[in-house]
Amino acid sequence: MKNTIRILLLIILLTAIGGTASAQSSRQRLSREQLAEVQARHIADEMAMDDTTSQHFIETFCRFQREIWALGPRPERPNDQMTDEETEQALKARFAHSRKILDLRQKYYGVYSGFMTQGQIRQMYELERQMMERLSRRSKQTNRQ
Repeated sequence: MKNTIRILLLIILLTAIGGTASAQSSRQRLSREQLAEVQARHIADEMAMDDTTSQHFIETFCRFQREIWALGPRPERPNDQMTDEETEQALKARFAHSRKILDLRQKYYGVYSGFMTQGQIRQMYELERQMMERLSRRSKQTNRQ
């Protein structure tokens, strides 16, 4: 009888632990588009933008993010196993990719300048940087577990 109760309690315990573990792992992840919109809304709220400016900013920010994603992933970093030629190619690819990102940032700086003040643009870049750092830290913590 004692063994039956122990086994029953063990099964209940394992079921409860398994249920919470599966609930955590099945947590829905936002798509890139949804994440960009959430980020834009957060920035607009933090900056206390009016409705018109907020909507214009969200659309512009999401368009900028789509253009960044269209560039593709960042080229790989050179490593010790690469030949000099491969290292040179990898460095040039990274420079070209960085140049494209800079060109997009400058393009959208001009767009933002059309409806935001320079102080707002600076604040927006700062809030964006803080969010990216937070997401990076969270991603590193998740990868460790």
